[in-house]
Amino acid sequence: MVMSSVELNNSTVLITGAAGFIGSNLSKQLLKGFDDIKIIGIDNMNDYYDVSLKEYRLNELSAYDNFTFVKGSIADKAVIDEIFSTYKPSVVVNLAAQAGVRYSITNPDAYIEANLIGFYNILEACRHSYDNGEKGVEHLVYASSSSVYGSNKKVPYSTDDKVDNPVSLYAATKKSNELLAHAYSKLYNIPSTGLRFFTVYGPAGRPDMAYFGFTNKLRAGEKIQIFNYGNCKRDFTYVDDIVEGVVRVMQKAPEKQDGEDGLPLPPYKVYNIGNNSPENLLEFVDILQQELVSAGVLPEDYDFEAHKELVPMQPGDVPVTYADTSELEKDFGFKPSTSLREGLRRFAQWYAEFYK
Repeated sequence: MVMSSVELNNSTVLITGAAGFIGSNLSKQLLKGFDDIKIIGIDNMNDYYDVSLKEYRLNELSAYDNFTFVKGSIADKAVIDEIFSTYKPSVVVNLAAQAGVRYSITNPDAYIEANLIGFYNILEACRHSYDNGEKGVEHLVYASSSSVYGSNKKVPYSTDDKVDNPVSLYAATKKSNELLAHAYSKLYNIPSTGLRFFTVYGPAGRPDMAYFGFTNKLRAGEKIQIFNYGNCKRDFTYVDDIVEGVVRVMQKAPEKQDGEDGLPLPPYKVYNIGNNSPENLLEFVDILQQELVSAGVLPEDYDFEAHKELVPMQPGDVPVTYADTSELEKDFGFKPSTSLREGLRRFAQWYAEFYK
């Protein structure tokens, strides 16, 4: 795949889900790293998890003059059309989504609204950004997920693998995003890149993720449940590595080319962003508890064994996630490298400070 360069200095970038974990970190990195870049952030600030965390992230971004925040939902077409009409973004990073596998089992409506209708609105706005000879969107980058691999037995997961058997509605919506983006890339020549994120963690992350939820429960003296009797493996990826990958991808869009029939070849690509090093859940819990004690979140004599319970697999879960990142390395010269211990140490230190 040939790539074309996208200039981020002096550009306008729309980031959806800007108060979210990845969105806020990405916004910060772009504002610090590029000259006169303008970030338009949209987020609906829903209460799927503690809104004070989203407000904390937004508060950090409010220090930057070039950050503009719009409170609204990407499922609201009028809001999205207004943003595109007013700000004319040259790059769009769609991170807004209803996240979580287990929540999708009990609250499917939220996933259809945000992940399907919302993403459709973004694609339509990108399509119409070229109307009347306008330069339009140079690159659409959007979040997919490692969950699209379902219960694939072959590891590590490659973007060449067939992913037609999702085991959760969340996974099905993320696969749908990839299919919709491909169709729009082909029909309207929109350069788009999908990123399959693998278990992102770090400071000010999502409380519904295992490392954060475990910490809250241990601190409250409650038992933590370790699924599949601890025999799960996850490719934990530190948030700074994810952000570095996204920034690199944003600057190289799949190039527009015509095929032999004179019609556009879809300027479309999908990459894995993962640590390429799956960790056993029991090992992960062991490192987490060590770092929580070290950071003073838990006392040194904490009885971990009394607060651990090994339980069967949950519906929608998979036993292993493992990213093949060779394509990312080949095209962008980048591979996530933060060790699990280093990442959990930074999380534990942040947690101690935030909840002191």
